[in-house]
Amino acid sequence: MQIVTPALVLREVKVGEADRILLLLTPEQGLISASAKGSLRLKSRLFSGCGLFCYSEFTLYEGRTMYRVDEAQVKNTFFGLRESVEGMALAMYLAELTAALAPTGKEAQVLLRLLLNSLYLLSENKRPLGQIKAVFELRAISEAGYLPQLLCCRECGKYEGGPFYLDPEEGSLLCGDCAAKAGRTPNLDPASLTALRHIALVEDKRVFNFSLAGASMRKLGRVTERYALCQLDKPLKSLDFLRSVWPQEAAKASPVPGAEAEKTTQV
Repeated sequence: MQIVTPALVLREVKVGEADRILLLLTPEQGLISASAKGSLRLKSRLFSGCGLFCYSEFTLYEGRTMYRVDEAQVKNTFFGLRESVEGMALAMYLAELTAALAPTGKEAQVLLRLLLNSLYLLSENKRPLGQIKAVFELRAISEAGYLPQLLCCRECGKYEGGPFYLDPEEGSLLCGDCAAKAGRTPNLDPASLTALRHIALVEDKRVFNFSLAGASMRKLGRVTERYALCQLDKPLKSLDFLRSVWPQEAAKASPVPGAEAEKTTQV
C-alpha cells in the first residue's frame, strides 16, 4: 500500500553505511517508522528530504515491519536550527516530547502544526528560546488531554491578585494564601499566570504572541517544564542535554513585541 503524506522527521538512526531509519510525524497517521535506504549517500534523491527536522512530502510503501521511503520532496529544512547548539538542543527536546506523547488522529495534526511553528520561530530567531520551550510544553501537553485547571484557586475561587501556585501533579491552581495553608510556595507571579492562561486557552495562531520580562519568563518556564514532565511521568534524555548547553539561568528572555502575528509554517 502506498501513502503520500507530508511529514516531519523527528528522529534518524543510521543503519549500515548509507541507510537510515526515520521516525516521522504525519498529520493523519501520527507517528510512522520508515526505512530510507541509501539516503545518507550525497547523490541519493532521498538525501535532502530525509534529514533530521526536514519537513517533506513523503511517498511511503508499507512493509512487513515498517514503511519504506520511496520519495521525499523537501518543503522546509529549518536550516537556522543548526546555527546554535542551544537551538538544536531545544529542537531535539521538542521532538522527543512529541514522540513521547505519541499523537494520533486530530491530535497528530494539531501537534504537527505546533511543532512546525515552533521550529520556524526557533530557526528564524523570532522568539526567545525560553518562550518557545514554555509554549510548546504547555500547549502540547494540553492538546494531549492534560489541560490544567487555570480558571481560579481550587480552594477559594480567587481568580487573580498576588502570586499563585500551579500544582504540577493535580494540574490546578492555589492562590498565595491557600498555597501557604497547604505548605506550598507560590511558583507564579501575576504576569506568568496571565501568560500560562494565554498559552493554554488562546487560539492556535496567537499562542506565541505575548511578551514577558526575564523573571516572569523563568517562572513560566520552570512551571511548564515541571508540569509537562509530571504528566508524562518519564524522563527525557534530550532535556538533560538541553540543560547542559543552556542553563536555565541563561534563559533570560527579553520582551518581544506580540501585537502582530508572525508568519508560521502551516500544515
